[in-house]
Amino acid sequence: MSKKKQQVNTGEDLYGQTAGGIGALAVVFAILGGIKDKLGLSWPVTVLLTVGVLVLLGYTAWQVRSRILALLAGKAGKPASTAALKQDAPAATASGGHQAAPHPELTEALRTAGVIGRDEIIRADEVTVTPVLTGKRYDFLLPKTKTVKNVGQKLPNIAAWFGVSQLNLQLERSYDNERRVLLLKLDQAPFSTPLPVPTREDIKTFAGVPLGHDVTGQLAGVPTFDKASMLVAGMSQTGKTTLINGLITCLLIAYGEFDLYLLDGKICGLITFEKNCVRYEASDRPDVFESIVDELTETGMGRYREKQDALRHRKSAPKFRPVIFIADEVANFFGDDGTTKGKEKAGRISEKARKLVAMSLESGISCIWLTQRPDKDAIPTNVRSQFQYRLCLYVDSEGTAKVILGDTYFETIGPINPALLNPKIKGQGVLFSHGESTLIRGFDFENEFMWSVVDEAHGRQQQKLAEAPASPLTQAIDLMQRQSMQFIPTADLAPALGITETRPGERGKQLSKMLGVTSGKDEKGIVRGYWINDLIAAVTSGS
Repeated sequence: MSKKKQQVNTGEDLYGQTAGGIGALAVVFAILGGIKDKLGLSWPVTVLLTVGVLVLLGYTAWQVRSRILALLAGKAGKPASTAALKQDAPAATASGGHQAAPHPELTEALRTAGVIGRDEIIRADEVTVTPVLTGKRYDFLLPKTKTVKNVGQKLPNIAAWFGVSQLNLQLERSYDNERRVLLLKLDQAPFSTPLPVPTREDIKTFAGVPLGHDVTGQLAGVPTFDKASMLVAGMSQTGKTTLINGLITCLLIAYGEFDLYLLDGKICGLITFEKNCVRYEASDRPDVFESIVDELTETGMGRYREKQDALRHRKSAPKFRPVIFIADEVANFFGDDGTTKGKEKAGRISEKARKLVAMSLESGISCIWLTQRPDKDAIPTNVRSQFQYRLCLYVDSEGTAKVILGDTYFETIGPINPALLNPKIKGQGVLFSHGESTLIRGFDFENEFMWSVVDEAHGRQQQKLAEAPASPLTQAIDLMQRQSMQFIPTADLAPALGITETRPGERGKQLSKMLGVTSGKDEKGIVRGYWINDLIAAVTSGS
């Protein structure tokens, strides 16, 4: 529209409003004049009276309108209030058709933590609460839109709602229903109260090999070391050696007959069990580690050949006497001095170690290795990846924990961060086995108890040796004991047992067949022969 046209319209509007105003004033004065003449009042009184009446009528109309609106708002508000209640009320319905009741504690905790929505509940009739020594265990079902993984992702938030540390909550998964949650809540920090040392009977009746107590005071461990090896790591002074001493004690009590190889990288950390060993070495030299690995690898290859022969002739697979190789401070054996020769040696040892741990899955040889250097370069990745069981004591970061427990550990259900552990509580760690995490604290046995277990196990071995019938094995053992020999070269033992063959290769074959034991090498890895403890183990195992 043009400016000229707008001016014309504005002028016309102003004229219309003015005319309307004059007309309204005329009507008002006419009405007032009529009231004045009717009542016989003066002009000022007439005006005031009229205004007062109009104000009173206006106030009355406002009151009536307000009451009507309030009444209408009340009727409309009832459905809105009911809808709001329904939003916060249980969404589930029980089988009888009535609304299911929510579990007040869990519903509020999981809503606040963001696990479930405001319109979802944890049904009270689907919750079981069981008291435990230090708290309570909740067993419940999530709404159909959620899984146990949702709980695991919000575990720190749930702990905050309960007012406890994240370590006070432990999440377990169910393998029969993704919605089922097993949540343990502790009333106090883990292991803040001393736990009783287990008895021999407790250890014997445990379904597997106990490693320590869990946070509820129950024994916890692994089902077996058959076809499995374990890596144990943690920073210095966190209690690894004490934990392993407890493990060996439990093995001697409950695991049955087995051959024990110990490499004590701390020199005196495992000396208590020396006389229970087929071979005990107190050394931090890589050469010693390599020689034991070579010996056990050869034993494993011999067992593989036995299995092949059994399958070839359609016989039952042979049962092998368990062998457990425990090495402390194992990271010392994978280092190099920076030279080309040193790097080649470290690479060779690394590959041999990987092969041994991998081979142990089928040959009955298990490795339990410890390190106080749980960094990514301490133990090669190709070696670490072979361990089925992982036990991580206190470390200073989540990244270090991943080195031991695996790169994807914190993506599992209910992971426990070892960096959150109290370093002042020695021997506690996260056991990761078969996809599940358990916080445990290793046993701290008195020396007198361990000594008695060691002596009993050694006594059983000596009794079997004394009762064994005469054989080339017992003759070889008697010869070595009379001469206080721990190792005897093949060249010296063969003639003593009547073998006249002079060719080294053929002589070794005849002696090995006569003894029924595979020869090994001396601690330098040069001379072939036999260790006395290998021969004793063969006699006492009945092989």
